[in-house]
Amino acid sequence: MRAQISVIVPTLNAEGQLAACFGALMEGLDAGLIRELIVSDGGSEDASGAVAQAWGAEVVHGAASRGGQLRRGAAAAQGEWLLVLHADTVLSAGWSAAVQAHLNDKSHAGWFRLTFDQSGCAPRIVAGWANLRSRFGLPYGDQGLLIHRSLYDAVGGYPNQPLMEDVALARALRGRLRPLDAVAVTSASKYRAQGWLRRGSRNLWTLVRYFAGVSPQRLAQAYRR
Repeated sequence: MRAQISVIVPTLNAEGQLAACFGALMEGLDAGLIRELIVSDGGSEDASGAVAQAWGAEVVHGAASRGGQLRRGAAAAQGEWLLVLHADTVLSAGWSAAVQAHLNDKSHAGWFRLTFDQSGCAPRIVAGWANLRSRFGLPYGDQGLLIHRSLYDAVGGYPNQPLMEDVALARALRGRLRPLDAVAVTSASKYRAQGWLRRGSRNLWTLVRYFAGVSPQRLAQAYRR
């Protein structure tokens, strides 16, 4: 039986993060789960594309927009299942068994429990909030997403928008999301740079504004500032 999973990773100047992300995927390759690795690049000015190709990935190119990049990556994927990961996310050892166990459930998408690559009270609180929020049907992209192609297509896939594409898809999947018994370790670099309270508050305010109807384009402009 051919491997069922296409892994999709969006990149934008992510050269330094890819080795750890891709290295953790070897477990799934050894388990016969991964069919292909697709990197959807948004115009990187570093060696992201070359690094991805050195790892055997197919690289697709287009404008820098997280939703658009993921949509292009999914369009190029040949697998029955899609596993979407951010470039700064590393799956913890044992993840392949949890994913294998989920492959019998085509009617639900799965997300990983979040933790950060930094210890301390603030990382635990932020990760705890993220995992609680996810249990109420709102996992973010840094928690990964495992979804069957038929379910992805049925809900319309990722919208071509620069921000909140993960929230939009999660809302479309409401009632069809389940936690996977595995952990995704994501980078805390942006929290360290901006401050845990400031970054967390900013993320929450962005979510509130999105729910209030502010366009993803306006939110992305404010987010970049």
